[in-house]
Amino acid sequence: MINRGLCMKAHALINEAAASFGPEALKAIGQAFDEAWASMADGFPAGVSAEAARLRLATALLSIASDNSRDVVALKSAALEAMKRDPGGSVG
Repeated sequence: MINRGLCMKAHALINEAAASFGPEALKAIGQAFDEAWASMADGFPAGVSAEAARLRLATALLSIASDNSRDVVALKSAALEAMKRDPGGSVG
């Protein structure tokens, strides 16, 4: 079960960046985040809290995305790849 409080912190980070993205890009980023998290929710490294992993995922997505971002699958894949390259550290 997803903890709504943790979900809200990561989504809040994405929403704070809303000024940098148009509405379509923001929609794609949000959907990519939800899909990426669903695919990795039980697979982040031991010792990493769910909150930390969600915030890292949000940070990864924001570092990859641009105002032209519309491809949810590409955003999701790039964010998951960034998480794999840096499983316990900071992404971005």
